[in-house]
Order: sequence, then structure tokens, then C-alpha cells
Amino acid sequence: MIDISFTYADLEYFLLILVRISCFVYAAPFFSMSNVPRTVKVGFSIFVSYLLYNAIDRNEVVYSTLLGYAVIVAKEALTGFVIGWGAQICASVTSFAGSIADMEIGLSMVSLLDPATKQQATFTGVFYQYMFTLFMIITGLYEYLLRALAESFILIPINGAMFKTEALLSSVLLFLADYVSIGFRIIMPIFCAMIFLNCVLGVLAKVSPQLNMFAVGMQLEVLVGLGILLLSTQMLPALADNIFVQMKRMVVSFVEGMV
Repeated sequence: MIDISFTYADLEYFLLILVRISCFVYAAPFFSMSNVPRTVKVGFSIFVSYLLYNAIDRNEVVYSTLLGYAVIVAKEALTGFVIGWGAQICASVTSFAGSIADMEIGLSMVSLLDPATKQQATFTGVFYQYMFTLFMIITGLYEYLLRALAESFILIPINGAMFKTEALLSSVLLFLADYVSIGFRIIMPIFCAMIFLNCVLGVLAKVSPQLNMFAVGMQLEVLVGLGILLLSTQMLPALADNIFVQMKRMVVSFVEGMV
């Protein structure tokens, strides 16, 4: 016979684990995609919480009033959100790179409804986002994020988070220093091709003033840009590895900032 009896203390502890995991699922890349049904997210959070509840060593959670328990819930929610957000800001590099690429190609006025975020996004940005999501699935990075979340309960026990503002802010600033360079590294082939094409069109405009280079140039930029985008696809796995390394570094630094 299965015994599913529990005490109020067990329920309170389980809810604290569920809060941290739910906030992580809400903020982390791949897990937070809005085209995933909410019932799946809730069921996944409860299932993972139950597994961790039976796996981790319990520590005593001390509080005296309902307000004290609410403060502990807020700390756990912020802990899970910060861990997930540390990975999410690294994944947002793809949207930045896509918007810059579309301005160079001439597709900046083209917008698509991104089913993952339910927001308007650029054509190239959606392409990069789904390619890097595919690489995340292939490389098993989502498993790393889950392991990092599970290990956070060892490094940061329930009600044990100590938010070090200076360390967290330093981690964000270090990443922002690489944010622009990583984005331009993704679109460097398109950027260089567009500069070369504009130089050629400028020379042709001087040699043959009777030709309407403005009309010809718009079509050439789109054709050349899409061609370079297709040819540079083979470079995306190496660039994805760079983003994933930054993602792992951000998750580790954020966890260290709360230990």
C-alpha cells in the first residue's frame, strides 16, 4: 500500500522547492517558450520539484509568522528567476544579431510574429533564434541547465540565498562587454559582404550615372544578404558553442553571487 501522508512542514518545504523551479522555468531559455502549453510547464515544474524533494537533503526552515514565510517564498522565487535569467540574457544575443543583420540586408521593415515569445521580431532574428534553440537541443544544454538548477539546492539551500549585489552586477557588466562583440561576430559575414557591395555600387554609380543604382542596390542587397546568410549557416555551430560557454559562465557566476 502506498503511503502518501505528509505534514504541514513537508508541504511548506515542497512549495518552496516548487517556487524556485517554477520561476526558473518561467525565465530560462527553451523552458520559457510561450508556445509550450502552460499545463505542460506547471506539470513539469511539479514533477521536477517532487524528484528534488526526495533527492536533496532537507534543512530546517525557521520562521515565526506568515510574513516570514512570504519573505522566504520571495527569496526562492528570486533565486530561481536569477538563475534562469542568467541563461536567458545570453540567448537574447541572437535577437540583437538578427536585428543588425536585417538593417544591413534591407529587411528591417519585415516583422514576424515569433511564436516563442508572442512578440514582433525580425526575420533574421527568428531564424537565428530557432537555429540556436535547435543546437541547444542537439547538444543537450537543457540538461546542463536542469543539472545546474538541481545543484543550486546544494550550494544554495532553501532560505539560504545571500544576494551579493556587487557580484551579480559585476557578472552582468562583464557579459555586456561581450554582448556586442558576440552579436557582431554572428553577423560578420553579412556585414562585410554589405560593405563590399556598397563600395561596388558606389563605383558603378560614378561610372554609369544614368543607371538607377538605388533601385538596383535594394534588390542586390536582399539577394546577396540572403545568399551570405545561407552560406554562413555552417558557421553557426561554432558561434552557438561560444554563446553556450557564455551561458554556462553566467549561470555559474550568478549562483556564486547568491552563495
